[in-house]
Amino acid sequence: MDAQSSRNAVQSMRIDKWLWAARFFKTRSIAKEAIEGGKVHYDGDRVKVSKEVRVGMELTIRQGFDEKTVVIKALSEVRGGAPQAQLLYEETPHSVTKREFYSSQRKLANLARPDHRPSKRDRRHIHQFKQENSMSYSSDDEGY
Repeated sequence: MDAQSSRNAVQSMRIDKWLWAARFFKTRSIAKEAIEGGKVHYDGDRVKVSKEVRVGMELTIRQGFDEKTVVIKALSEVRGGAPQAQLLYEETPHSVTKREFYSSQRKLANLARPDHRPSKRDRRHIHQFKQENSMSYSSDDEGY
């Protein structure tokens, strides 16, 4: 039996196995930990590892900074390549725009970082600045 016919034969399967087959997680044990950690939701509620998934269900999966809302299009007992895994689900348009927005916000936040570490001279100036300002604040506070 090939992968296509086994995909059509399955009516429902465990969510941890589907997440593994759809390549959201590298192993089933990592998928299980993510589910138990509350990173996978169905209808806004946390799911258990033994939850049976069917075609048409909408899942919310959190991986790192990204949160994806996907609709299950097919089930597969076997883990195929990435092109086959992408056929198992479809990400909602709202989820795609939300992820792109948050990604751009993270990139903008990183622009505020300096390009390099301070040199020894820069650190001396920073320490001198902090020392001068801490003394002026401490002398102002003594009058109260």
